[in-house]
Amino acid sequence: MQPVRGTHDLLFEDAKKHQLVIDVARAIGTRFGFDEIQTPIFEFSSVFSRTLGDTSDVVTKEMYTFTDKGGDQLSLRPEGTAGVVRSFISNELKRSLPLKFFYQGPMFRYERPQKGRFRQFHQLGIELLGVENTQSDIEVISYANILLQELDILNLTYLEINSIGDKESRQAFRTRLVEFFTKYENDLSEDSKRRLQLNPLRILDSKDKKDIEISQTAPKFEDSLNDISKSKFAEIRNGLDNLGIKYNLNPKLVRGLDYYNHLVFEFKTTALGAQDAVLSGGRYDDLVEMMGGDATFGVGWAAGIERLCLLTQKASAKPRPIALIPLGEKAEKYAILLAHQMRALGIPVEAAYAGNMSNRMKKATRVNSQFAVIIGDQELESQQLGFKNLDTGEQSKITEAELLSRFKSAHQ
Repeated sequence: MQPVRGTHDLLFEDAKKHQLVIDVARAIGTRFGFDEIQTPIFEFSSVFSRTLGDTSDVVTKEMYTFTDKGGDQLSLRPEGTAGVVRSFISNELKRSLPLKFFYQGPMFRYERPQKGRFRQFHQLGIELLGVENTQSDIEVISYANILLQELDILNLTYLEINSIGDKESRQAFRTRLVEFFTKYENDLSEDSKRRLQLNPLRILDSKDKKDIEISQTAPKFEDSLNDISKSKFAEIRNGLDNLGIKYNLNPKLVRGLDYYNHLVFEFKTTALGAQDAVLSGGRYDDLVEMMGGDATFGVGWAAGIERLCLLTQKASAKPRPIALIPLGEKAEKYAILLAHQMRALGIPVEAAYAGNMSNRMKKATRVNSQFAVIIGDQELESQQLGFKNLDTGEQSKITEAELLSRFKSAHQ
């Protein structure tokens, strides 16, 4: 009995670190005014094929697609943005704009498993809908910057940004790319030959060595940007400079999905080998309309939780439990009741019911308890429980009421 290739179990410290990353991101979202959203892990396949692009690797090679018993074609979600936008449309949320959403959960892509890359992986991300001005672009990058900073990994990453302009700019660039790559068509990979007429921008995102070599002298996007696109990009750069957020310009950064326009960006790292992308995003002003809704501005990003966990050394802040050590049948019955009362008050408790006193104290130390409450016949009769500080060795007596009062306040 083995897990399916490309999947993994989250256990013990890995599970704690995974939850820690989510908790940190969620807490930052609260500061920025983001509400949490959870969308289904599968959607009608058209939700993704219409938005990610029929020529994208995600749609053509990586989606888990199946026909259900009712004959509908469904796909496990390969990313989060399309589902959030589908929810925005189907729940008729336009009147509530602007909207800020935070999400997290499992995603699915059939691809070769590598370090930090799984077939079932987890993402967290944000979407900001309904704001046209570039302050929204700057805000989502600010959120990402603070997240990486609070996970103590900002120094392991670097930010790359680019502008892929509006429709007019992209059409002008597309024409120049087709003209350029047609000269090298026989040398392109099979995927890039197919993309040449369908979506030549994707050739710039190719991982094929020959494609990369040819792309070195390809036209640059900045030379096709119109004045509106140049102005927006300049505003974003000025805003990042004002916040002290460092970035590099990467004219070949186009992102792998069809719905982006204007700003695209990635936080990358050199600490994970070939898997260098940590957090990626951009603006998608045409996406809602592409999915059948009214034109709505949008910008956001997503980050792989597994990769964030690989980078961060931040420890989970699990509270230290109080160990209950009952000695005797009466004490064990009492300890069960006391543990129930304490847990109901939010106090973490570990009960050591088996073994002699020495083994029970060892268990208390093993689970990182700071205090042990010792309960025997004498303690029950005097209603004075034994109380030991396991860090200092100091021992004293405490009543049940004093115990509940002291630790209830400490854990609320």
